[in-house]
Amino acid sequence: MVFGADEQLLGDAAGRVETLAELAGLLRALRRRHARRCGERELSYRTLAARTGWSHTAVAEYFTGKTLPPTDRFDVLVDLLGAGPAERGALATARDRVHEQRRGDAGPAAPQPPALVPRQLPPAVQQFSGRCPELAELTDLAARASATGPVTVAITGTAGIGKTALALHWAHRMAGRYPDGQLYLDLRGFDPSGAAMPAGEALSQLIEALGVPPQRIPPDLAARAALLRTALAGRRMLIVLDNARDSAQTRPLLPGTPGCLVVVTSRNQLPGLVAATGAHPVTLDLLRPEEATELLLRRVGPHRGQAGPAAIDAIVARCAGLPLALALVAARAATRPRAALSSLAAELRDARTPLDALDSDEPDGAVRTVFWWSYRALRPAAARLFRLLGLHPGGGVPVSTAASLAGLPVAGTQPLLAELVLANLLTEHTGGRYLLHDLLRAYATERVAAEEPDDQRAAAVRRMIEHYLHTAYHADLLLGAQWEELVFDRREPGVVPEPVADRRAALEWFTSEQPVLLRTVALAVVAGLDAAATRLAWTLTSFLDWHGQWAALVEVQQAGLAAAERAGEPAFQAHARRGLARAYTRTGRYGAAHRHLAAALELSRRCGDPVGQGQVHLSIALVLERQERYAEALDHARRAFEAFGTVDNGRWKGRALNVVGWYHALLGDHAQALTSCRAALELLQDFEALADHVNTWDSIGFAQFHLHQFDEAITSYREALDRCRHLGDRHGEAMILGHLGDAHRAAGAVDEARAAWQRAAGLLDDLHLPDDLEQIHARLAATGPRSPQPA
Repeated sequence: MVFGADEQLLGDAAGRVETLAELAGLLRALRRRHARRCGERELSYRTLAARTGWSHTAVAEYFTGKTLPPTDRFDVLVDLLGAGPAERGALATARDRVHEQRRGDAGPAAPQPPALVPRQLPPAVQQFSGRCPELAELTDLAARASATGPVTVAITGTAGIGKTALALHWAHRMAGRYPDGQLYLDLRGFDPSGAAMPAGEALSQLIEALGVPPQRIPPDLAARAALLRTALAGRRMLIVLDNARDSAQTRPLLPGTPGCLVVVTSRNQLPGLVAATGAHPVTLDLLRPEEATELLLRRVGPHRGQAGPAAIDAIVARCAGLPLALALVAARAATRPRAALSSLAAELRDARTPLDALDSDEPDGAVRTVFWWSYRALRPAAARLFRLLGLHPGGGVPVSTAASLAGLPVAGTQPLLAELVLANLLTEHTGGRYLLHDLLRAYATERVAAEEPDDQRAAAVRRMIEHYLHTAYHADLLLGAQWEELVFDRREPGVVPEPVADRRAALEWFTSEQPVLLRTVALAVVAGLDAAATRLAWTLTSFLDWHGQWAALVEVQQAGLAAAERAGEPAFQAHARRGLARAYTRTGRYGAAHRHLAAALELSRRCGDPVGQGQVHLSIALVLERQERYAEALDHARRAFEAFGTVDNGRWKGRALNVVGWYHALLGDHAQALTSCRAALELLQDFEALADHVNTWDSIGFAQFHLHQFDEAITSYREALDRCRHLGDRHGEAMILGHLGDAHRAAGAVDEARAAWQRAAGLLDDLHLPDDLEQIHARLAATGPRSPQPA
């Protein structure tokens, strides 16, 4: 079908659409009309992806007829391109017609493996009591769920009032009604450091929990919010957003379609959320005396309550109906089972904290009094550990991190952590990590400032930062990407790095600790530890790059560059600029990448660093390759080889020689490419340089393929593929699979070729690399359907 004038195409044309290609042509014509009406160029696929939150690949495939857009995406897309109500109806009918036609042609769909259902709710509070009216209200709200949109509940109240406890207790009761899973996120809205979780980071965590790879998450906040809404569309999920700072932090995190229940907790009233989204407010007040008594009795046991009813009343009165204060008193009672409650009540009555509001009946006064009472009952070593935890930048604290803060061995730290858990001053979370309630973190921060001398606080911060630095350096070496060694000053006494056994453990550690590591770089800068900040930024480069976290890579390398400039370390300034250039190269900002690399090259020359100069030349070659300037890229690869030739390290020369061979191949001189790459492999054979072996075997296979040595090329590509899978470089694996498919097709094995390309397409789609994916799709389309298998 050929569409005529764009102004009339949405009339009869939509009624005549029968195929996916015709529907794609209709979308392209709609895009042209939108550009004419707005007086601007056609919206690019990248712009449409940013505005909708979908992947660049998905949008491109809708407009080129490779994929049929899902119903919810199709409606948003035609709205974005200016279709009116009648036009939308005609287009929707056309889309449904194509869908039915394709479903009939395809036959029964193959069964899909079950998707992983997120179950992120933390454990509910044991021995929960009270809050019966609020629980009934929440259950009633869920029963009256709107058919036109998601239900949002805002549980608000003062600090320590039990918002999280209520939210989790109720969420666990309701979980069965939401079969698609439960999400939980602590937004850190009232963290003592003031570092509430940015909405963009929160969106990324929620989107990844729904199975979207990080590489496909757009950098723009609005696009991320749209992607979250798309991922949640059609699902029945329960989402708990804990400790929200304000309405602005939470609004981008809300779904847009019916089926989901969102529970937000905050100390603030969130009037903007109520006004803008129709959230239902549930405000918690202090516990009534009978509720407070019930809570306390459940925790200390009815037999002790019967023995001291007057003491129970005194404790309840002193705690002012604040659940957190009552929980702390109950924990203290549990640690002294033989003590009469009357004596505990007397101690609490006589407690005098150096903080303000001692005798106030307000909640702050009650909780501070109970904090002091619980804190002073600790053994001195446990009390010191508690206050030192106030120096941590937030998030879960593993045992080794706590040990480094305290300057103690792990074996000596574990009993102290157990004592804090028993006193209810610390919570043991999954994976051997320990969490502080935000009020307790604030109290620990106050205590460490009041009781620890300046030099002791500074030493604890240094130990903690070195703990993360040494662990990150070891984990980065296990990833296998680095090929130079960091130079450390001697390790601070008492630093206990996290044990990281192998490459899988290194990836898991980086993944779980990434938010804390980014905050630790900033903490090192604030503490004046610029050398540590530059080195920690250095260790994060490979992980952030491989996982598509290029916005975070830019952030951390900018901090590392500023710290290296203050510390007067030109080698680390050059490294930070190479890291920035890597992020800019990945995102197509080639001009910025060249500027940073030119500065890095000058820095390496100034400090007489031939290895640094060689690395910069290889980075410049990569940018030039992306720009298809292969002759210039070859020149820089040769300069890198010359620079590395001045030092005695075969690995560096082997890496550069392989790159030289690769650019010879891209320029068509495949015999010379094969010679160079085989020489590179010879240089690398004595080194456990997994990434270099992968790249060199791939280059050899590429040259053999173009010399029509197809069987040899298949063998070389398989060598590269086996090593690449162990390395975990998914983009590299996809590229090698593409080359392997080419070799199979040239050797006449079409089915093997299609299998390799299909695996490559799956990886590239996950990685959100549309240009590479388009090339793989073209190869698949050119080979036709898979050959039938013999019976």
